[in-house]
Amino acid sequence: MTALLAPSTLARPRLPRWAPVVVAVAALAVAGLISLLFGWSWIALLVVAGLLYVFALPLWSRVLEGPRAATDRLMTHLVWGSFVVVCVPLLWLLILVVQKGAPVINGHFLTTSMRGVIGSMPGGILHALQGTIVVTLAASIIAVPIGLMTAIYLIEYGRGGRLARVITFLVDVMTGIPSIVAGLFALALLVMFFGPAFRAGIGGAIALALLMIPTVVRSAEEMLRLVPSDLREASYALGVPKWRTIVKVVLPTAIGGIVTGIVLAISRVIGETAPLLVTAGYNDSMNGNLFSGRMTTLPVYIFNQYKTPGATPLGAHAADPPGYARAWGAALVLIVIVMILNIIARIIGKIFAPRY
Repeated sequence: MTALLAPSTLARPRLPRWAPVVVAVAALAVAGLISLLFGWSWIALLVVAGLLYVFALPLWSRVLEGPRAATDRLMTHLVWGSFVVVCVPLLWLLILVVQKGAPVINGHFLTTSMRGVIGSMPGGILHALQGTIVVTLAASIIAVPIGLMTAIYLIEYGRGGRLARVITFLVDVMTGIPSIVAGLFALALLVMFFGPAFRAGIGGAIALALLMIPTVVRSAEEMLRLVPSDLREASYALGVPKWRTIVKVVLPTAIGGIVTGIVLAISRVIGETAPLLVTAGYNDSMNGNLFSGRMTTLPVYIFNQYKTPGATPLGAHAADPPGYARAWGAALVLIVIVMILNIIARIIGKIFAPRY
């Protein structure tokens, strides 16, 4: 009787390896036919083909492999599709900036300012580079100690206390404030002490520091929370005071993540435009004094070049005034600076990361 029964198996049939290729070709064919009928562009064709592929293959899988395998395939395709959707605009942006900005960048562009530049005369970004470095460095000097000490208090001294909860709430609120609000606060602070006509780089540094502090606090707080309590208790058992334990044990253990968070906070604020427009203003000459005169940064320089692009040279295309080219070149330089900062953050994180 047993020999007459069909052998049971837990394995279900699987789609052949060439199934994704067949579905992809079919999706492209159907999307191409729809695009021809309605006159869509190639971008719409790819979007429709992607949607057809994402849902057609799991449907085939549900018929042959069952609902669990079909759900797995659907979620896998949605994750990969989301990744592609995120990467396409990023790559498109990078290609566009490099294509339009690379021809402008040369020695003259990087070593001259806009002082005396009129119309289609060649100009540079040296004053904007100087302003970006000075203002961002000043903002870091203000924000890093405040943010780091706040994180130390929240983790080491005020954990669970009412004041710590209030500070955490205020940090969360500061994380979401618009950058223009930080700029208006810095402007009001400067007007209170120096008068309504005062514009200087220190105002931009204060505004950027307000935007940096929440990021520094949050990153440092998470890194300090990851330090094992056994290290603190071992230090206390040896009679080491709390402050010395923090300086000699806790901070060195978390220094890699803290420095990474600081560098990422700098990368976040280095491209801000609105607070610097209202506090530091625009200047076409070199100015390294934070407390005297207007100071230009790269984002403000880009905005000003698009706002006043200058006269188009005779015989050139009407849509290509010189200011647009300078703006694209400055945008490429700014992207390179942010990329370098992120690479530095990763290197620092690997160097100072705990070995065990």
